[in-house]
Amino acid sequence: MKFSCEQSTLSKALGIVSKAVSVRTTIPVLKSILLEAGEDGELKMSASDLDLSIEKVIDVRVDEPGSIAVNAKLFMDIVRKLPAGNVDVSVNENGNVVIKTLNSEFNILGTPASDFPNIGELEGPQDTLSFDKDIFTEMIRKTGFCASVDETKGIIVGILMELEENVFNMVALDGFRMAIAREQMKNAESKKLVISARILNELYKIILESGTEEDVKLILGEKKAVMLLERTKIVMRLLEGAFIKYRDILPKENKLFIRANRKDMMDAVERASLLSKAGRNNLIICSINNNLMQITSASEEGNVKEDLIIESSGGSLDIGFNSKYILDALKVIDDEEIRMEFNTGITPCLVKPVEGDRYEYLILPVRIPAR
Repeated sequence: MKFSCEQSTLSKALGIVSKAVSVRTTIPVLKSILLEAGEDGELKMSASDLDLSIEKVIDVRVDEPGSIAVNAKLFMDIVRKLPAGNVDVSVNENGNVVIKTLNSEFNILGTPASDFPNIGELEGPQDTLSFDKDIFTEMIRKTGFCASVDETKGIIVGILMELEENVFNMVALDGFRMAIAREQMKNAESKKLVISARILNELYKIILESGTEEDVKLILGEKKAVMLLERTKIVMRLLEGAFIKYRDILPKENKLFIRANRKDMMDAVERASLLSKAGRNNLIICSINNNLMQITSASEEGNVKEDLIIESSGGSLDIGFNSKYILDALKVIDDEEIRMEFNTGITPCLVKPVEGDRYEYLILPVRIPAR
């Protein structure tokens, strides 16, 4: 195998493919990227961690068609550090990969392409779903942080994508909080699928980095979904099992309602969290009384009090929260003002738009210790 191309083109493509490289695996070849140079002047690069697989095709000058797998991190680090200009990549008689520029030459170990796993095609009946690119990425941004990162928690490491007659929902939860993003959309049929939040967060980055203005198209098989995007093929394993009945978790009614400036609240919580003690779940206490919310936090190092002007109805309340959960939600909301709904100091809080239901964040409180 022997090909040459621009350093910047190769480096950018490797950045996309590398998102599927396995970082923790007992299978050495999964730490590699497969390079396949064809007679048609195209280089296909592939990586897989068996849950997420990415193929990226770029135009190169091919002198000798062939294929080889190479350690992803080492190959990427070398290519990134090379000066701008032409890069020659070849495989020598020992099966090693040789990377040359005008003033540099690297010789690194290669692995036979036959050792690389087959990404495979979709099996069984297939459906194609189409989403507006901006809506799709924004919904991932608003929910992706809320899924569990504990692999032992089963399906809640994923994000539910739910298509109903007139709406598209994305839902994520981790046992302490829940995020729901909704968009009005006419759908031909109802459908539910769950994809790992880790994979969807990588997909979000790939779509943004591509700069594409095209709609996002997902081709669904029985166990996998495929997204095709500007000479990039992304294969994602669907999570099996039934997602939690998230509607049953939402409070049926609330008694106390407030309206607040989102940025003012975010800034106040961030300052109060500076003194929240990790051993007490980053505890902040929100005390609502008339049109004032007082946010307090204390630790062995000191205490803090923040006063926030709000509009409220329904009485007064003291409630404790993990400050991180409040901040995570406030940071992905773009609205100038938000609505918060409470029932008691030990029941979940809802964060919503002032009007409509484009998003909802449910946050469980932390019990306030006796003072």
